[in-house]
Amino acid sequence: MILLIKNGHVINPATETDEVADILAEDGKVVKMEKNIKAKADRVIDAKGCYVMPGFIDMHVHLRDPGQEQKETIETGCNAAAHGGYTTILAMPNTKPVVDNPDVVKYVQNKAKTVGVVNVLQVGAITKGQQGKELADIRGMYEAGIPAISEDGRSVMNSELYREAMEIAAELDIPVLAHCEDINLVNGGVMNEDAHSKELGLKGITNSVEDIIVARDIMLSRDTGAKLHLCHCSTRDSVKMVQHAKMEKTKVTAEVCPHHFTLTSDDIHKIEPSIDQEKKLAIDADADTNFKMNPPLRSREDVQALKEGLRDNIMDVISTDHAPHTFEEKNTSMKKAPFGIVGLETAACLTYTELVLQGYLTPMQMAEKMSYNPAKIVGIDKGDIQPGKIADIVIFDPEKTYKIDKTKFASKGRNTPFDGREVTGKVMATIVDGRVVYEAEA
Repeated sequence: MILLIKNGHVINPATETDEVADILAEDGKVVKMEKNIKAKADRVIDAKGCYVMPGFIDMHVHLRDPGQEQKETIETGCNAAAHGGYTTILAMPNTKPVVDNPDVVKYVQNKAKTVGVVNVLQVGAITKGQQGKELADIRGMYEAGIPAISEDGRSVMNSELYREAMEIAAELDIPVLAHCEDINLVNGGVMNEDAHSKELGLKGITNSVEDIIVARDIMLSRDTGAKLHLCHCSTRDSVKMVQHAKMEKTKVTAEVCPHHFTLTSDDIHKIEPSIDQEKKLAIDADADTNFKMNPPLRSREDVQALKEGLRDNIMDVISTDHAPHTFEEKNTSMKKAPFGIVGLETAACLTYTELVLQGYLTPMQMAEKMSYNPAKIVGIDKGDIQPGKIADIVIFDPEKTYKIDKTKFASKGRNTPFDGREVTGKVMATIVDGRVVYEAEA
C-alpha cells in the first residue's frame, strides 16, 4: 500500500517541522516528506488547508472490555478513537475481571488485533482485583506487554504497598499512571465543593481529595525513582506541585482532560424531575449527570491554572479519560449515577477551540501534548512522522466549524456534556500503519 498525502501543513514536534509539504508512506512507514512529491500511489489524499500531524495517542481510555460490553467494546472504542484522530490508546485495567494478570492482558491484545482499527496498549492493575491489599502480577503482565501500571478509578491507599509497586515499576522502567483521590475524604461527594454545590443541594468534593494524593505520589516517586504520570489533574495546586517536582528533577509528568480545561462546576445545571418520556428524565433526577465526572469539574481559578499549566509546558499531556456508561446508568440522580463521560470523539476539537484558538497553545504544542509527549512517556516509537517512522497520522481541518452531535458518535457511550456545543477543528482522516481507518464526510 502506497499512500500520498498532498499539500498538508505538516506539524511534527520530533523534528520541529512546521511547513506545507507532502508525505509519502509505503508498507506502513513514512518514506518521504518534502514539497511536490511525484510518485505513483494507491491512494492520494489532498490535505490542503489541513494540519497533518502524528496520530494522537490517548493515555487514558476505558474500553470496558472485558465484562462491561454493554457500555463499550474494544471494537466500538477503537472506532471512536479513530473518529477522534487517535492511532494508539492505552486501556485502563478497571474492567470485569480486572486486568491484573497476563491472561487478561493477552485477551485484550488478541481481541484488539482481531477487531480493533487502532493500536491498543493494555495497562496493568497495581493490586489484585484493584482491592488495594496485594500486588498484582506486575512482572508477569510486563512480560505479556503492558506499557504501564495503574489503579485508575481509585488510589492505592496503602502507601507501603504502593511504594513496593513503584519500586517494581522503576526496575522495569515503566510509568505508574496515578489516579489521585483520597477515598476517605470523598465521603459521598458528587461534584466540586463550592457555593454552586450548596445551591444544588449536592455533596461536594474538595480539592484536597486530589491534592493530598498528588503530594504523596510525588514523594514516593522521588524516593523510588519511579516514573510517575498523574492522571486527569483538576486543581491549581496539582499544577503547582508538578512544577515544583520538575524543578527538583523528580520523574513526574501530568495530564489534563478537555472537560477540566473547558468546563467549571458552575456549568452543572439543575433539571426538574420528570416522567415525561420525550424528555427521558428519571423521576429522581436533580442535575444533569453528564456533568458528573471524577475528578469533578472545578472552579474558574482551577481551570485557568490548568490552561496556563498546559501553555507553560508544566502539564505534559492532554488525555480524554474516555468513560462510557449506558443511558440507563446515567438517567438518574447525581448521587446514584456513575462518574464519567466519553471523550475520544471530542478531545481534538475542544483542544483546538479552547486552547489553540484562545492563544494558550500553538498547533505544535497541541501535537506535542496529544501525540509526541505521550509516546515519550510510554516509551513507544510513535508520535513522530519523519521518514523511517511508522505512518500513524491524523489530518485535522482547523477551519471546520460545527456542533458536536452525540447521536453520530461511534462509541456506545452518549454520556457527554458537550452535545450541541459549537466547536472549530475537525478530524478529517486517521491513518494507522499507512492505512486510512477513518475518513470524515466532506
